[in-house]
Amino acid sequence: MTIQFQPPTLIGAQSANTGMNPFLDRFSAARAAGSVMMYEYKSVKPKKQLKEIIKILMPEKKTFLKLPYKFKYNIKDRCVVCGSQKKWESGDSMRPPLPLHKVRKGYPMRGTYCEKHSQIHRQYEMLEQQILADEHGLSFSAYMPSTRRLNPLASGPVTSLKVEDIQSLSSLGWGIQPPVANTETKEEELFRLIIANNGISARIKTLLTEGAKVVNNEEGGIE
Repeated sequence: MTIQFQPPTLIGAQSANTGMNPFLDRFSAARAAGSVMMYEYKSVKPKKQLKEIIKILMPEKKTFLKLPYKFKYNIKDRCVVCGSQKKWESGDSMRPPLPLHKVRKGYPMRGTYCEKHSQIHRQYEMLEQQILADEHGLSFSAYMPSTRRLNPLASGPVTSLKVEDIQSLSSLGWGIQPPVANTETKEEELFRLIIANNGISARIKTLLTEGAKVVNNEEGGIE
């Protein structure tokens, strides 16, 4: 009879071969360790939804005779909710902010959020922004970060512009001209560009020469 060694699992972490306990209620399943998920609210009202998701993100506490008295997973690189170990890289876009002991306020914890509860925390932030927008009569989309940035140098050649893009570039001093139908051949275009380039070069030489004369005259006047 051989005994196979089973490595100890971290408190609160789930094995990769085991799924979520199907007998857990909605709240317990959301707080338990597991794969990334979107929390499904029980209520349809945003403010009640906010209370739900804050309750889920509250750090787990130790209990003595059913009385909570101390945070259970307030340890570096441990999820303060489920206790799963997670070390975030500094450049990770999913890296959550430092957990607060009352989620919305309070002092920062030593622990962090795992990937699952980091996603739920993002969902909580989005819900807060939606409520804030509704209170001020604004569109929630105005709070969403823009994924499109007009940068011709970084994103390659731009083939089309919106009215907002033209107004933004014009305010920065760019000169925007509509495209002109090109009916000339490549040889004609090359000849035109060479002439234009020679004209620009001649103008630069003239400006440099006139600038040198002005400098010499000013120096002579000082003497």
